[in-house]
Amino acid sequence: MSDSKTPLPALVLGAIGVVYGDIGTSVLYAVKEVFGHGHVPFTIDNVYGILSMFFWTLTIIVSFKYVLLVLRADNAGEGGLVAMLALASQAVADKPRLRSVLLVVGIFGTSLFYGDGVITPAVSVLSAVEGLEVISPALHPFVLPVTLVVLFLLFAVQKRGTAGIGKFFGPITLTWFVAIAALGVWQIVGHPEILKAISPTYAAGFAIDNPVTAFVLLGAMVLCVTGAEALYADLGHFGRRPIRLAWYLVAMPALTLNYFGQGALLLETPEAVKNPFYMMAPEWAVIPLVLLATAATVIASQALITGAFSVTRQVIQLGYLPRITVQHTSVRAAGQIYIPFVNWGLFVAIVLAVLLFRNSSSLAAAYGIAVTLDMLITTILTFFVIRYAWKYPLVLCLAATGFFLVVDVLFFASNLLKLGDGGWFPLFIGGAVFILMQTWKEGRRLVTEAQRADAIDLRSFLDAVFISPPARVEGTAVFLTATPGIVPNALLHNLKHNKVLHEENLFVTLRQHEVPWIPLEGRIQIEPLGRHCWQVIVNYGFKNDVDLPRALANAKLRGCQIDPMTTSYFLSRDIVIPTLGSGMAPWREKLFAQLHHNAGGAADYLHLPSNAVVELGGKVEI
Repeated sequence: MSDSKTPLPALVLGAIGVVYGDIGTSVLYAVKEVFGHGHVPFTIDNVYGILSMFFWTLTIIVSFKYVLLVLRADNAGEGGLVAMLALASQAVADKPRLRSVLLVVGIFGTSLFYGDGVITPAVSVLSAVEGLEVISPALHPFVLPVTLVVLFLLFAVQKRGTAGIGKFFGPITLTWFVAIAALGVWQIVGHPEILKAISPTYAAGFAIDNPVTAFVLLGAMVLCVTGAEALYADLGHFGRRPIRLAWYLVAMPALTLNYFGQGALLLETPEAVKNPFYMMAPEWAVIPLVLLATAATVIASQALITGAFSVTRQVIQLGYLPRITVQHTSVRAAGQIYIPFVNWGLFVAIVLAVLLFRNSSSLAAAYGIAVTLDMLITTILTFFVIRYAWKYPLVLCLAATGFFLVVDVLFFASNLLKLGDGGWFPLFIGGAVFILMQTWKEGRRLVTEAQRADAIDLRSFLDAVFISPPARVEGTAVFLTATPGIVPNALLHNLKHNKVLHEENLFVTLRQHEVPWIPLEGRIQIEPLGRHCWQVIVNYGFKNDVDLPRALANAKLRGCQIDPMTTSYFLSRDIVIPTLGSGMAPWREKLFAQLHHNAGGAADYLHLPSNAVVELGGKVEI
């Protein structure tokens, strides 16, 4: 969450660097794609109409929807689709069927984030490097190799964290916004009348005169709001006010000036449509501009990669993905993490996208379906939050979200026209991730049910054991169990093979909650079972760092003494056996079994000391 001690100007500068890097680099390709496909006859009226559509797309989707409405839907100070999903599902907790539907819709939206996460860095970096062709057409063969090298270096440095270079993000991105604003003013001075296009009458007139063309162009127009979801996702890092100030004072004015400057250039030089952004600049400024644009797109991509790490960790803690290795890259900032599997998985997918589409125009055609569907899902979830969590009147809720719903549907429908031109690519990635998430969630449910079917009541079992107790050994045994109140398999195996019981025994269950944070004072629930045995429930929010020894250290305050030097952790390492029956489809059961087998070790996930862990295996049929 944002640090209240950080000065407001520093938070605003940070928000400029992290939140608006993505949308700030959209000027590289958005106008080129709208004008460059020959859908629009090149007339002065059409230039005015399309610039007006750019301005009002930014105003309606970013300024009104995200900055004014969606930013208000914070979940304990946190934002993003996962936080919105948790907020909406809690709001309808008394409607289980509706809650289940919203969870599926929200997780699907989260899955689409990964599709967007592949296309956005690819199109941003590639469009920046394509500036080499403006310097000299002879440099065309170097565009793809340079792009791939830049992307490789970007992903290779992720394991080092962003603490060292992150302080430069804000100043570099602010320099970028100043530069694009200056380029816009440079062109507008020659044609100041272009500013009349701010009037919505030009956008409305173009849509009325060219309804089909205007609808088709929405598929390219959405490029100007790429990264809008970052506004909400980074709410917890900077806070609502810095994000709003950064938008209204810096990002929105700079983007508007640059788009209108590109329009002014096209009025003067229609052939500049092949790359209007770079052709705005004087010849001496092109090389510095390519370097600055590359730096800006790398920063924009960095923010998206960091977001992918954060979202993955949240989804793991909500139980929709298996445990995978999470490395912390900063001793001060808990949110700075590195997930090798996600990092290199994204890199491979982005390289595949670059080699498959080969230029920013083709990649731009692939962009839009995933992000507009995510925008639509955000609007739907927002309705349930303001209606059922905030208890606003139904008419007001429909009015607040209905308009944005219509806008989102129009943009999504237009982008569906690009399905065959590459729009299938991010949908394919998002769909694959969604199947993985749903398979893991359902598989875990089946495993839990199978274990409950053979479960033994813990209290009754302990009563029976202590009739003729086994030998007691010094120290504390911590037994992990998915369901409180039942006997862990690890305990059964320990008694069977070692025939001993520790002096103190904790039966620990981890519970993940649909809230971002649970404070330390609410982390532990302890129930004495007698004979130095305790049932312990450890509660975590989806943004908390899971550290079991640290959480159990608080148990001593509640009558349970735990000495880290004499504590052993007993884990059940279950092998899942797919069987024919009423579970999932056979291929999904096999997929789940493979995911379960390859999941990261519980010891690493729980931050258990490696020399104090005992793993005992078993088999579970689903």
